[in-house]
Amino acid sequence: MEPRQPDLTRQRILEASFAEIHRQGFQAASIANILSATGLTKGALYHHFPSKKDLGLAVVDEVIAPTLGERYIKPLREAEHPARALIELLGGKQGQSEELIRLGCPLNNLMQEMSPVDEDFRNHLNRILAHWQDAFEDALRRAQMAGEVRREVNCHAVALFIVSAWEGCTGIAKNMQSVESYRACMSQLQSYVSSLLSERA
Repeated sequence: MEPRQPDLTRQRILEASFAEIHRQGFQAASIANILSATGLTKGALYHHFPSKKDLGLAVVDEVIAPTLGERYIKPLREAEHPARALIELLGGKQGQSEELIRLGCPLNNLMQEMSPVDEDFRNHLNRILAHWQDAFEDALRRAQMAGEVRREVNCHAVALFIVSAWEGCTGIAKNMQSVESYRACMSQLQSYVSSLLSERA
């Protein structure tokens, strides 16, 4: 079934808003720039999103969360060998694009900017982090049950550490504007996860 025109309009607004927020941050994001990118009127935008905050939260829920889910969560959920899939994911090229290194991780950027000042943003962003951490924890637990990860490993704590370290790697790479720094940092994280494997893996 073809998408309805209102759905297409809404998607155009979300895509343009994501790009603007990624470049400028939420608070500095310009509604005028979003309207210019979409060719829509202010009335059309506010028909779909009553306020700038509603628009920002929709970007979090409908752009950032699904993108992260498709890139990182889905491959782990579907992996036959989750520990191996996790290690491959950490060594992959996600997050190495010039734009992501230059502008930073959209999730991390909003956590740094909005979590200290807005509870709604903090809650929406925390839900994404929780899903990401749950996916890592589930992968580690399944690998542990299969004898591929050592029995004494605390999967919950490790999953939290991986999420934290990954975002830290991205933040450092943005500050240094260096893909090489990102790769070096992620390589160390990948080595850490490899060290959790049992002799059977």
